[in-house]
Amino acid sequence: MFNLMDIVQALTKKQSPLLDLPISGVVIDSRQATPGCLFVALRGEQTDGHKYVQNAFDNGAVLALVHREVSGKHQILDLRTTDIKPEEINTDLPLCLLVEDTLQALQNFAAYWRAKHPVRTIGITGSVGKTTTKELTASLLSQKYNVLKNPGNRNNEIGLPLTLLELEDRHEVAVLEMGFYVPGEIRTLCKIAQPHIGVLTNIGTVHAERAGSQEIIAKGKAELVEMLPPGPEGIAILNMDDTFVRAMAAQTQADVFSYGIEQKADLMAAEIEAQGLNGVSCNLIFQGHTHRVHSPLLGDFSAYTILRAAAVALKEGLDWETIEAGIADSQIDLRMRQFSSPVGAVILDDTYNASPASTTAALKLLGDLEGRRIAILGDMLELGQYERSGHYKVGKFASKIADVLILVGERSKTIAKAALEAGFPEENIHWHPNAMDARETALKVVHSGDVVLVKGSNSMRMGQITTALEGKS
Repeated sequence: MFNLMDIVQALTKKQSPLLDLPISGVVIDSRQATPGCLFVALRGEQTDGHKYVQNAFDNGAVLALVHREVSGKHQILDLRTTDIKPEEINTDLPLCLLVEDTLQALQNFAAYWRAKHPVRTIGITGSVGKTTTKELTASLLSQKYNVLKNPGNRNNEIGLPLTLLELEDRHEVAVLEMGFYVPGEIRTLCKIAQPHIGVLTNIGTVHAERAGSQEIIAKGKAELVEMLPPGPEGIAILNMDDTFVRAMAAQTQADVFSYGIEQKADLMAAEIEAQGLNGVSCNLIFQGHTHRVHSPLLGDFSAYTILRAAAVALKEGLDWETIEAGIADSQIDLRMRQFSSPVGAVILDDTYNASPASTTAALKLLGDLEGRRIAILGDMLELGQYERSGHYKVGKFASKIADVLILVGERSKTIAKAALEAGFPEENIHWHPNAMDARETALKVVHSGDVVLVKGSNSMRMGQITTALEGKS
């Protein structure tokens, strides 16, 4: 692990063996501070970490990164000056390290730490499928390499640096999901992570409220392939079935490795067979050879996830026997979980987030299952100019799949409108302003033998419905 000497060198370019104070880890939440750790005080939308520096010290932190002085019992080391003399530094603990900007300092330190570890790094971005691709890719590569991956959705300007600060000498590969909200963000993440391989999933409308349009989203996502090193070291893995992603082949100096189902590509999937809750099977076709694979991933749309992970595995030297076994045996933390409710219904809990593309894919899975199909759908947020068209598209598609619709939120009224226009029975649509009201309807409507999809944007709190259906409230 790193020490105080590493932090000072990363932020000031000055070296001193006198600062060999081991640091056990990095936290941004004072409640998670442990003995010997560094606490980074960040200013957020809701609160300011500088208010909790003393709490972090009380919980065992020995260092705090701050950009203004805070009250409490501690020493202060001002890293903003160029006159630092390491041999004169007072390392009495606890110690506050004063910098111009704590977020920038965190990112600079992470970039420094990444540069000290010669790991192969894979960056993954796109509108839908990033997390599952990251999980399956890491699972496949871990058969041959010691892999670091960002946990959960720790994929932004804070989470990715925190992940890279967990790099150890034993790691050989880092698999990193990269999130996007505004142009320039992925470029920043790439400067920190220095990826060798860039994987693009697709370009949808999620985050269009902030970015503005699909074209701007595509431009922001393309920063990943633009930042890759030239081939053969740099490799851009691109989805030929997505017109925005396909165009990125002209925006990179890296070698391009393509994948797809509809368009001709280096690696293709065919004869896709969705097997309900038993996973999905497909043929992977590469250099004239066909490999039949089966995955526990759900839905025929998972073939794209399999393609992406297999593409990375091939480029990182795994043979087909290892890839096939890894796809079949992968134990990954799926965001969509399924469980049986106390009344005997099958529940598909996909409440993490929602976009038109991911909701349509989830509805396809619902359509593969036997039983009365109930779709409980909440508002899809951050769609910007695509808000109405996105909800309308989902409503039209849901009308072909579901027998009952339970809708949550003002925007979901457009789903209802589209379903009604498609001939869906009005008496089978139940609309509620919030998830708390909708859960009461769900408990009344859902019976034994039903299959139920619950999906909506995270802030719609659709988890309140799945918790009720699970019998936990």
